[in-house]
Amino acid sequence: MGTGRRDQEATVPEPSSATASSSAPRSLAEALRARDDAALAALLHARPDLLTPVPGDVTQLATRAGTRASVTRALDRLDRFALQTAEALAVAPDPCPYEVLESLLAGTHTPGDTGAPAPADNGTRAELPRAVATLRDQALVWGDDDRLRLVRTARELLAPSASRPSPTGLGPTVAEATAGMSPTRVQEIVAAVGLPATHDPVSAVAALTGLFTDPARMAALLAAAPPEARQVLDRLVWGPPYGEVTPDPAPPVRWLRDHGLLLPASARTVVLPREVALYLRGGLAHRTPEPLAPQVTAQREHRPQLVDANAAGQALAALATVEELVKSWEHAGPPVLRAGGLSVRDLKRTAATLDTDEPTAAFWVELAYAAGLLASDGEADERYAPTPAFDDWLELPPAERWSALATAWLSATRTAGTVGEQDPKGRSLAALGPGLDRSGAPEVRRRVLDLLAALPEGGAPDPEVLLERLAWERPVRGTSELRARLARFTLTEAEVLGVTGRGALSAPGRALLEHRDPAPLLAPLLPEPVDHVLLQADLTAVAPGPLRRPLGEVLAVLAEVESKGGATVYRFTPGSVRRALDAGRTASDLHAFLSQHSITPVPQPLTYLIDDVARRHGHLRVGAASSYVRCDDDGMLNEILADKRSAGLGLRRLAPTVLAAQADPTALLDGLRAMGYAPAAESHTGDVLVARADARRTPARAKPVPVPEGPPVPDETLLGAAVRAIRAGDHAATAVRKEPAGAGAAANGSTAAPAAGELPRTSAAETLATVQAAALTGSSVWIGYVNAEGAASQRVIAPVRVEGGFVTGYDHTADEVRTYALHRITGVAELEEEHL
Repeated sequence: MGTGRRDQEATVPEPSSATASSSAPRSLAEALRARDDAALAALLHARPDLLTPVPGDVTQLATRAGTRASVTRALDRLDRFALQTAEALAVAPDPCPYEVLESLLAGTHTPGDTGAPAPADNGTRAELPRAVATLRDQALVWGDDDRLRLVRTARELLAPSASRPSPTGLGPTVAEATAGMSPTRVQEIVAAVGLPATHDPVSAVAALTGLFTDPARMAALLAAAPPEARQVLDRLVWGPPYGEVTPDPAPPVRWLRDHGLLLPASARTVVLPREVALYLRGGLAHRTPEPLAPQVTAQREHRPQLVDANAAGQALAALATVEELVKSWEHAGPPVLRAGGLSVRDLKRTAATLDTDEPTAAFWVELAYAAGLLASDGEADERYAPTPAFDDWLELPPAERWSALATAWLSATRTAGTVGEQDPKGRSLAALGPGLDRSGAPEVRRRVLDLLAALPEGGAPDPEVLLERLAWERPVRGTSELRARLARFTLTEAEVLGVTGRGALSAPGRALLEHRDPAPLLAPLLPEPVDHVLLQADLTAVAPGPLRRPLGEVLAVLAEVESKGGATVYRFTPGSVRRALDAGRTASDLHAFLSQHSITPVPQPLTYLIDDVARRHGHLRVGAASSYVRCDDDGMLNEILADKRSAGLGLRRLAPTVLAAQADPTALLDGLRAMGYAPAAESHTGDVLVARADARRTPARAKPVPVPEGPPVPDETLLGAAVRAIRAGDHAATAVRKEPAGAGAAANGSTAAPAAGELPRTSAAETLATVQAAALTGSSVWIGYVNAEGAASQRVIAPVRVEGGFVTGYDHTADEVRTYALHRITGVAELEEEHL
């Protein structure tokens, strides 16, 4: 189609063989072309990178399926046994019969006393058809069972080499290891093992290969080996197959080298040939084939009601923690680092506020950010602050608030567990900063929850077994390690958030996983908010459950939280009472509030505390001079001046009832309060200022968008359209065109029929005449077309109207009626009748 160089494997057929079936595919493109639409759609669903952009035909699809990036991505998604099967094919003959592949994975014979395990049927033979089918479905393997072929790029990635050892631990074949060896040396090895001399190195290497692959002759050869030689082989048999030797090696090594059981890889390195290693292994390509996934079973079983109750308690604590976190940032949120994110000091301060450790605080911060409740304000002095969505979130019922948090957590790619680690440049990763996205996190979270959901209700698995299962499903190094870390994060975060309880999946968590609303299941498990507290004589108040919002907000100002849990304990202090007075409340307001919301009498010590603080509150007045202190009691001012703690405030008397200060009003207020006084700020008119800080909100902010892992998985509509387009393009590329009429067509100005894959070329007059004739007869034609962007394509169309420099017709390639400009058509050719 003129789209560039094609992968030879996709288009060039293999040489014909007398034993090969005439219907066997000769290339990957032919194998894909023989698939039905459902199989092609399954391939595109499993490897969505093949859809970007949609291939023009099956040959383009095969070419793209063989590219290094696409094959690497497909290998990364194989389970352990499917990958072991691909690795075995990479060290097998090409093409490889199914029986040979089976022997590489299940073994061929019981090895001698080399320490290799005897072949045993651990499910390998039963699971091998599934593994081969998986590789076929992913277009990593093609061909019939008697001629299985691993795509060339996968073979290059998985085959052993000196610079990249194979996971099988096998080395090069005899032919590969002797490629640079002199013919004389090869003949010496042939003679040493008792084989007749040959006339050329090729036949000598073939004779050695035949010897090393014959169990009976190999047993006889090794029986004559020194005992120490067998020990050398034992050290190399399972890999790595390379070993260093001295210029004058020990006799056992010399014997092995002279008999070709060790071949030189360099001046100081020898290698164990693949055929020899396979004999010593009993024909096994892998030491331990793993055809079956580790079974995740319930290590502990709890009553489902207990699991749900435990999860509901965690969910309630999560709501309170997130609310406390966001509210603590609504007046003076932490600044944004220049590189983005939260500083270590601010994270520690946040952890202290939430009474938790720093990793857990980072999780809550990232969760609030993922839910869209926190963001940077975008000001010049940029700080984090609540978003307007936080106010909407607070108005929701508790179960719906939890549902919003859990949904955001499940789909988020930002990973709080990586906070504090270093990026590739050695910089520390900060909470809310860049570099925390792990695109595989949502898939791992869902997979972990899927495994939990597969257990009986109330069943909690052994975390290590669960991690082994995930490693089996994605065994590629790097990918497996990252998935294990993400799985550990998931187990911890799900428990803290209330998705699980005691290690088992809760009913709301199961609903979340199944894309159902978890709120109706969670709501009955949460306690109803209460509108009362129990006041105690030790200046504390006990909230017997979650407080209703107005009561909780006022009490948070009037008292300090002393302990959290099922019942929150608040403590009244002079500072907390003064804070309520600063917010505009009077002593009578506070007495009335406590009497209204306490089911126990207001203790006398609390009444005295409120009255005492209120009596002294506002006795001193602070204003801006830069600042001043005003008091009708000049004795109190004398007391302040005489106090050594006031030295840093820079006080001096301006009048009997007025002191001036060098400190600003805020610092002066804080200093006097630290000295035990209860000053009140006043305005320039002398009125008391109510210290009610405005809650800051950012402008409207969207939630952070998860970073996808590769191309998005296509839906059924896109898959169906893509398959139709590929089929139609394939029809256009492979349709048989008529030869130009007359033997002298080329001499008369006509262009000969183009070769397959090339755009047709005809003159403008011939193009117009051919499409007009096709419109009159209702036949289809094959055209080459170049669009406005310069992209060339082939199409099969049935013209219905030709006028005004345009041809309108049914496009078989696009499966719709389209209009094409005649001047953009490079050429046209009629199709053979049987292909119309």
